[in-house]
Amino acid sequence: MQKRKGYIYLMYALIFVVFLGCAGKYFKNYGGIVPNQDATTAFEKYQVDPNLNYYYSGSGVYPNAVMGLNKAYTLDSDLWKKVDMTPQLFREFVTNMQTKALTLGQNQYGFAILDEKGKRIGVWYSLLLVRTVVQMKDNKTVIIHTPDIDTYLKFEDEHSDTSTK
Repeated sequence: MQKRKGYIYLMYALIFVVFLGCAGKYFKNYGGIVPNQDATTAFEKYQVDPNLNYYYSGSGVYPNAVMGLNKAYTLDSDLWKKVDMTPQLFREFVTNMQTKALTLGQNQYGFAILDEKGKRIGVWYSLLLVRTVVQMKDNKTVIIHTPDIDTYLKFEDEHSDTSTK
């Protein structure tokens, strides 16, 4: 049953991505994140990419999201915490995020971060239903919004509602 729920969420995310793609001509300078198996694999194998600067949002124990942004780009945000990623720290982040997600009946996923032209400029790891806005300020400067601060709390409330029935 849980696996089926995950597939339904994935289907909704893909429909959302298609909608964003079609709406792209109305939202100039906006990219997005799309589910990506290569990104999922890289995170789950704790593969640090030397071409990326890494950031996390939320708790340093189990972040709401971890992202790697191509070093050719500048992140315009004071909300993300930059981190010198090591394989050990990568393992801690991902393992703790997965454990937290499983307690909520959820799974973590990897995403490709795309610019307004669909070019991959980074990777992202979070719960499937976490959304963000990717806005290109110019060719090499990007604004990427952090997930909601209550990312896990939303699912804790949902999980406690279903577990008491």
